[in-house]
Amino acid sequence: MSGSSARIAAAPKPSSLTLPAPGKLNLFLHVTGRRQDGYHTLESVFVPIGYGDTVSLRLREDSAVVRTSACALIPEDTDLAVRAARLLQERLGVSRGVSLEVSKRLPIGGGLGGGSSDAATVLLGLNVLWDLRLTRPELMKLGLELGADVPFFVYGQAAFARGIGEDLVAVSVPPLWSLVVAPPVNVPTAVVFAAPELTRNSVSAKILVFPEGCGRNDLQATATARFPEIAHYLSMLGREGEARMTGSGACIFASYPNQQQALRARASLPLGVAAFVARALGRHPLWTLATP
Repeated sequence: MSGSSARIAAAPKPSSLTLPAPGKLNLFLHVTGRRQDGYHTLESVFVPIGYGDTVSLRLREDSAVVRTSACALIPEDTDLAVRAARLLQERLGVSRGVSLEVSKRLPIGGGLGGGSSDAATVLLGLNVLWDLRLTRPELMKLGLELGADVPFFVYGQAAFARGIGEDLVAVSVPPLWSLVVAPPVNVPTAVVFAAPELTRNSVSAKILVFPEGCGRNDLQATATARFPEIAHYLSMLGREGEARMTGSGACIFASYPNQQQALRARASLPLGVAAFVARALGRHPLWTLATP
């Protein structure tokens, strides 16, 4: 057979995928207002980190979406990962099913975006397994129906966020290693945002240049007032560097220019403190699973 007529067999489509679902840090978070529908407007810099959950997807012969991992704190029907798969089925008319399993490392109610990241990973993974060929903006639009943080994880790079978190502009961040501490408390996002004393009038940023340590987290005072464990751990971590809360809490972090300094700070914490060291990522590890 001549070279011109030879055909290269197409690579077989995968029947399963095991994918990362990284967490995120809010380098700052300013609440700038509140919309008539009750959603808060904010400005923040979101940064993906090299630590997170793992999502496993396996095609089924039927059309069911089944969660094979149990999580007592999250009922299956409200699990964002399950909802993401079902949303794709509904909107795209997909007849195939999937079994999905989420191996959790990110603490629930920690402000690291774990549930949103799991959902984004499901959207990206099923875009491949179900051969949907959706673009990144199309996946982001679907993700917004699941939650305000989901579009960021589909967007897949450090970003300055406006609106309710869906208006994203890529930014560069310096090389950072962060020590993240997880206080033993689950903070419901709605509780913090609903607090009557929460200020909602931070001045909007005029330039997209964010020096290290800029800004603050407007939710921190409200969260610490309701969950004193956060205040305790902020004081503890503050001895190792400038510490602040991420998202609506409960996790707090301090950042360092290199891994060695972050690991030394981790080693200085008392035994039994739940903590990890993670690098800031320029891009989500699943960046290539969606087209521009």
